[in-house]
Amino acid sequence: MNNKIDIKFNQNEDAMKLLVSDLHQKKQLIELGGGAESINKQHQKGKLTARERIHEIFDKNSTYIELGVFAANDLYKEFGGCPAAGVILAIGKIHNRSCIVVANDATVKAGAWFPMTAKKNLRAQEICIDNNIPIIYLVDSAGVFLPLQDEVFPDKEHFGRQFRNNAKISAKGITQISAIMGSCVAGGAYLPIMSDEALIVQKTGSVFLAGSHLVKAAIGEDIDNETLGGANTHCDISGITDYKCKNDNEAIGIIRELIQSSEIKKESNVSRIESLPPKKNIKDIYGILPKDRDTPYEMREVLERIVDDSYLREYKASYGKTLICAYARIDGWSIGIIANQRKMVKNGKGEMQLGGVIYSDSADKAARFIMNCNQKGIPLLFIQDVNGFMVGSRAEKNGIIKDGAKMVNAMANSVVPKFTLIIGNSFGAGNYAMCGKAYDPRLILAWPTAKIAVMGGEQASKVLLNLEKYKLKKEGIELTEEKKGKILQSIQVKYNNQMSPYYAASRMWIDDIIDPVDTRTYISIGIEIANNNKKKYFKTGVIQT
Repeated sequence: MNNKIDIKFNQNEDAMKLLVSDLHQKKQLIELGGGAESINKQHQKGKLTARERIHEIFDKNSTYIELGVFAANDLYKEFGGCPAAGVILAIGKIHNRSCIVVANDATVKAGAWFPMTAKKNLRAQEICIDNNIPIIYLVDSAGVFLPLQDEVFPDKEHFGRQFRNNAKISAKGITQISAIMGSCVAGGAYLPIMSDEALIVQKTGSVFLAGSHLVKAAIGEDIDNETLGGANTHCDISGITDYKCKNDNEAIGIIRELIQSSEIKKESNVSRIESLPPKKNIKDIYGILPKDRDTPYEMREVLERIVDDSYLREYKASYGKTLICAYARIDGWSIGIIANQRKMVKNGKGEMQLGGVIYSDSADKAARFIMNCNQKGIPLLFIQDVNGFMVGSRAEKNGIIKDGAKMVNAMANSVVPKFTLIIGNSFGAGNYAMCGKAYDPRLILAWPTAKIAVMGGEQASKVLLNLEKYKLKKEGIELTEEKKGKILQSIQVKYNNQMSPYYAASRMWIDDIIDPVDTRTYISIGIEIANNNKKKYFKTGVIQT
């Protein structure tokens, strides 16, 4: 490297490290849940916290990942917030078997269900179904958060959908186990009882359709919660629960035994060989990715720091150069990578093409590569830093809509596991073609550098300013340059906030924001859980050639 490149690298590295540091600080704050005082109260009741339960349930010295950490991050401020949506979602190994665990965080509003709590629970069940892996519910919840009941209760993707999913998961023969470790009230009582097996912890666990106060109001019966729906009632008398546990640790031990004894259904075989670390230092990504997100860079330099042995076998390397399609391995797993190339490139005619834009030739190449990976049973990883498809008369005459539709068709009908990583821009139809949330990636992750929106902030703010000017002009109001500047600044601040990966993660448009150096771990775990589900026959819809 010359001095000029060194300086740029160092500036990029400093900027990325600040973003990563901010990411870790935000996560640490969220992991406190309802705060130190609430955690102490949980311990005084003889209960572990949700994250402590998750830590104990997974195999010692194994790696597990948490998803949805930033769910509800900037929402429900009028109610004091709801860190991580009041529920923890983690994927890890129990007796070397991949499982997903959902644990209510009783330190956050007594584990009450907010709208985003429901969305996060449904995402956990979706991962369970898509990957055919056991799901474990660690229940400790006061039920629906009543001030927001209209956003939690009645709609198709609300609270009740989880019970429908309970039934569907069971019908598919996928293991479901529930442990009642605290409150389990009203409609929420169906979740553990619709699982294959239910455990209940003595003195702290209780399950009933109506608590003692409501029973008193409804039928005039005086009774305490323990007698109404505690462990002795439901293990000895009603027979509703299957195992009585003296504390959280015993419940966790029984769950681990049940998973160990259940049938392992290995139906898919994604190729895996010995894992090799990248030859190039993964931490160099911090300096490769430009501080200014509109600055071109070489995507291959990023890929070579993620894949095994820093080795890529490119598909059609000299054609459709604004998309890189390559076979590689991550932690030994075979993977097909489709990534946006951010630097200017020459096409086969010697013409310059803008980086980060999908052209007709790139879309055609990607569609063919997707179909090849499906034929071979190779999972797909889409790495997004995309401004969208090429526009203009020349692009239209070249058939950009047709070629873009071909790529979307092949990607949407893909039956191999798909994963999406957003490292930069994720704008407009580029988000869709590169397997955005709407196209069911098994995991969708982002780096702190991600931006997600219909279009870039500068373009969008100018469009919105013109609309505002037109509206005011109809009302007979002419804007001064000063007022135009103020309105433009206000629009840009709001729009840029909505492009933030934290905004997306709060609403669970992405599963998590991760440190770039953790990328291999997340993708490897994602492929491993996906390897539990059999590949179906691949068939696209109508594709115009």
